[in-house]
Amino acid sequence: MTVTYVSSLKQTRMTAVRTAADAGGSFAYIEIGTAAMAAVLATITLPKPMSSESGAVLTLLGVPLSVAASGTGTAAAARLRKSDATDVITGLTVGTSGTDIILDNTSINAGQTVRITAGTITHG
Repeated sequence: MTVTYVSSLKQTRMTAVRTAADAGGSFAYIEIGTAAMAAVLATITLPKPMSSESGAVLTLLGVPLSVAASGTGTAAAARLRKSDATDVITGLTVGTSGTDIILDNTSINAGQTVRITAGTITHG
C-alpha cells in the first residue's frame, strides 16, 4: 500500500528541506556522481536561497549552474548537501531529461564543464 500525504504536509516537509539546505554559514551544494554515488564527478554550489517552492516542489534557482568536473564517469545520481557536508537529500536522479537534476551531458570527463540546466525536487 502506498503512503499518501495531504498537500499541506507535503509543503511543510519541502519547506523544511529548503530551510535545512540553506542553513549554515555558507552555501548548499549538489554533488553529481556515478551510480550509487560511488565517485563524485562534480560539486556545484547553489545560490541562497537554493530554490523556490510551490506546494510540494522545489525548483533550483540560478540555473544554469556550472563547474569544472573533478572526476570522469557517467553521471547517474546526485545528492543535496548543506555547507557542512551534511546530506539533506540523497538518491536524486540525474539525466538530460525527465530526472530530478537535468544536465546538459551525463558523460563527464575531469576538467570539462558540468552544467545543471534545470532541477526540481518533488515530494513523493
